[in-house]
Amino acid sequence: MPNKTTIKPRLNHRIGIFVDMQNLYHSAKNLHGARINFAELVKLASADRQVVRALVYVVKTDTDEEKAFFEALEKSGLELKVKDLQVFAGGAKKADWDVGMAVDAISMAKQLDVVVLVTGDGDFVPLVEYLKHNGLIVEAVSFGRSTSLRLKEAVNNYYDLDENRKVLMRIPGARGAAPAAPRTRSTAKREPAGTFMPPREPQPEE
Repeated sequence: MPNKTTIKPRLNHRIGIFVDMQNLYHSAKNLHGARINFAELVKLASADRQVVRALVYVVKTDTDEEKAFFEALEKSGLELKVKDLQVFAGGAKKADWDVGMAVDAISMAKQLDVVVLVTGDGDFVPLVEYLKHNGLIVEAVSFGRSTSLRLKEAVNNYYDLDENRKVLMRIPGARGAAPAAPRTRSTAKREPAGTFMPPREPQPEE
């Protein structure tokens, strides 16, 4: 399914952006061999509307690169929601923010006209249906090839990141990587804020 718009965005809409980091990171890496330019992602998701809050849900793994990555997310205009990685007996790991995202979206609903879910996870369909039932417009932003068809069908508006290559930054040496964005004088020696990869974040359990 390509992009769809059933309700035209308005500049006076108050929006909340909720970014599922795990889902987004793994989709960008596995589909495109790329990382996310989060500044461009926020720009795309907001579409010049009034952003009340823009939250990104991350898992703390205590790696050396993590602090710089979190700082880059904040510079991109995102507010961090952090939880520790759970490690169970036997070595099993869990990094799941689904419930937290849903609770935040519901608790903020009265302050918003539009909820933007940056995820391709079909587990959010009940949340979408609840928010729509309560009068909100719900949008999803994700990589179409790894997104639940049920989620695409449930939301009012859907935006496919596969069709918006500005949000992708190449991982050097990765196969199938998206073409790197042209470097300007200011970015020749370092990447712009918000283009880092999460350091070794684990894949959420099914």
